[in-house]
Amino acid sequence: MLDIQRIREKPEEIAAVAARKKSPADITAILDLDSRRREIIKEAERLKNVRNSRSMEIAQLKKEKKDAESLISEMKQVSDSIKELDEKLADSQQQLDGLMAHVPNILHESVPRGESAQDNVVVFEWGEAPSFDFKPKDHIELGTALGIIDFPRGAKISGAGFPVLKGKGALLERALVNFFLDTHTQKNGYTEVFPPFLVNRESLYGVGQLPKFGDQMYYIGEDELYCIPTAEVPITNLHRDEILDASMLPINYCAYSACFRREAGSYGKDTKGYLRVHQFNKVELVKFVEPEKSYEEHEKLRADAEYILQALNLKYRTLLLCDADTSFSAAKCYDLEAWAAAEGKYLEVSSCSNFEDFQARRANIRYRDKGTDKPRFPHTLNGSGLATARIIVAILENYQTAGGSVVVPEVLRPYMGGLAEITG
Repeated sequence: MLDIQRIREKPEEIAAVAARKKSPADITAILDLDSRRREIIKEAERLKNVRNSRSMEIAQLKKEKKDAESLISEMKQVSDSIKELDEKLADSQQQLDGLMAHVPNILHESVPRGESAQDNVVVFEWGEAPSFDFKPKDHIELGTALGIIDFPRGAKISGAGFPVLKGKGALLERALVNFFLDTHTQKNGYTEVFPPFLVNRESLYGVGQLPKFGDQMYYIGEDELYCIPTAEVPITNLHRDEILDASMLPINYCAYSACFRREAGSYGKDTKGYLRVHQFNKVELVKFVEPEKSYEEHEKLRADAEYILQALNLKYRTLLLCDADTSFSAAKCYDLEAWAAAEGKYLEVSSCSNFEDFQARRANIRYRDKGTDKPRFPHTLNGSGLATARIIVAILENYQTAGGSVVVPEVLRPYMGGLAEITG
């Protein structure tokens, strides 16, 4: 959530950012409500001062055994007016909060202008695409022939978008998760957390998923809980409504979780096989940092995610997202895309975002330096480190052999009992 003072000072700029992010917000209505709210506060404070002053007069009259009935009657009317104003204030605040919840985060000055994802800017490329002397198979054909991915039975159990991994496919999935976690905890200095996979509405509001993206999530109405779309949600909310000590920053967390997304509105997108599923596994990286260091930490976050792709020897590129493709809550975002040989294109496997103080304000996360009275909002960052589904697609398609087997990347072999090749 943005600071209301920022909207007061630069309403046109905020409205323009909302339009660029394709998240229109009613800035005029927000300013009108804010003005009305401040007038109510001003009048309520005036009446409370009157009440305090008159109360002292009444006490003095009673002490002197003089008639105070007229003042007492007047104060009853004042108290009734204050109560009415407090009710109006609560109502206007609720309306204001509702409108503010739909205002997207501002954009960092380095974010490029654009109309769609086609205008994202490639800022880095690494690795070589594999070269084959045969026609490469796609991950669906490979996974089916090797008996490691079962799409029909997953659909039978749960519906489309819920594939089953079996045998060495399940082992590969587990190896990836363990490799990701070990790398981030042992090499990159993150603290591992194992969070709940179901969260309440407040947690989703705190990271900016609600109210905007409610239609993308699985909701358990009886318990008023949501299946998480990413571990970013529970991990960021670990410190909701807390005041941290500045000495704790930066805080670096990593977490494995299953992720659940309805993918509503994905019609027309590439949904075949493992490219767009409703349940997948991911290791998430979350940072809480001092504002002055957040963009330095953003680059570290990106480097930590990129290291995984390099260790797997997967060709990839890094995109700086344009304004139109930057998420509602983010001020700046990089996407990492791995090359998949049979698909003949790059697949998004990570997004690394800096939210500045947007999420911290919504979740009321603050920190305090020693010797200071007023706490500050930290900046929050998160990135996938990485999601497994499309990494499996890239590994199967890039590491396949003419005989239909798949070579296991060297860094994963210790996690797969020394297995060097997946065969049928």
